[in-house]
Amino acid sequence: MSITPNVAKQKLQAGELAVGFGLRSTRTTDIAKIAKTCGFDWLFIDMEHGSFDVDMVCQISVAALDTEITPIVRVPGHQHFHAARVLDGGAMGVVVPHVDTAEQASAAVDHAKFPPIGHRSMTGLLPQLGFENPGKAELPKVMNENTMVTVMLETPEAIANADAIAAVDGVDVLLIGSNDLSAEMGIPGEYNDDKIVAAYDATISAARNNGKFAGMGGIYDHDTMERYIKMGAQFLLGGSDTSFMIAAGKQRTSFLNGIAR
Repeated sequence: MSITPNVAKQKLQAGELAVGFGLRSTRTTDIAKIAKTCGFDWLFIDMEHGSFDVDMVCQISVAALDTEITPIVRVPGHQHFHAARVLDGGAMGVVVPHVDTAEQASAAVDHAKFPPIGHRSMTGLLPQLGFENPGKAELPKVMNENTMVTVMLETPEAIANADAIAAVDGVDVLLIGSNDLSAEMGIPGEYNDDKIVAAYDATISAARNNGKFAGMGGIYDHDTMERYIKMGAQFLLGGSDTSFMIAAGKQRTSFLNGIAR
């Protein structure tokens, strides 16, 4: 039996950064190879704020498996079927938004991991396993080891509960949603405010104390990114297809329109 390696998880376990490429506008499967060529480690396929349907997410995920760039899906809600359908269809992890409590984190694990860790429904042949049949005893073990559960901390309540959330068996990453968190704190976009610094410190400490990993989302200023990476954030959102296209497009038109004739 072969399984596509979860590159993002392997890099985290090796103490390295795992850098994600966000999908918002892209609708074709070749984006996996493009992101890989750019040096990214995982795809952040966004069903919370994007208009992707399940079929499109699964097509992109399966294409990503062959490039060894890890397809991870931010699901739109906490219902079990959001996680189960994309994981059955090829994703190697889910990002669950707006997790404020250990109970919600436990539910996220239940939906994404097979027994005995969670309560995900047993399924048939999986693309992550090359559609080979490892047997009903081996499948849950292998998939649990290679499926990542990332929970997003996006409120002061979530930060206050970071240690309890990190202690939940089956949670792999605590990812701070910096945009929502700063907005909830009444300081939207103030990513260097002492409150945000304290939130990162608390989350990174909670992750380390429980053998988990901390992540950073929504921050793309290089100096600020460097600050939180040096504090210990490893699981990173590096930017999105839309923002990359806008930045490159503006740079090119600025150059062309600035040529003296």
